[in-house]
Amino acid sequence: MGDFKELKAWQYARKLAVLSKDTIARLPESEREALADQWRRAAYSVPLNIAEGASRRGVKDFRKHLDIARASLHEVEAILDLVLALEYFRPEELAKIQATREECAKTVYGLLRKLPDGPKQPGR
Repeated sequence: MGDFKELKAWQYARKLAVLSKDTIARLPESEREALADQWRRAAYSVPLNIAEGASRRGVKDFRKHLDIARASLHEVEAILDLVLALEYFRPEELAKIQATREECAKTVYGLLRKLPDGPKQPGR
């Protein structure tokens, strides 16, 4: 698939992980082991899966890793919604992270749409 660092999806994903790090550190102490860990793993999962998938042979493996990255992006979205509902942050404090997550999600989805589905099995 080429150099993963050239993919816009990976660039947005990297930015999301970096932006999330400082915000995660600002969560209340009571959330450091549960919510913070989950947010960190989901945010880091996105660029790591894009990179791993891009290094695999074939479209099928790349697609699988992009699907995992996309699921992690949805998990980050749910976490952002949750931390707002719990009033740990004000909406303006998360605006940049939310915008980056949205751009990343659009880019990953666009990349998935451009990839062929792979070989079709006879009779399907």
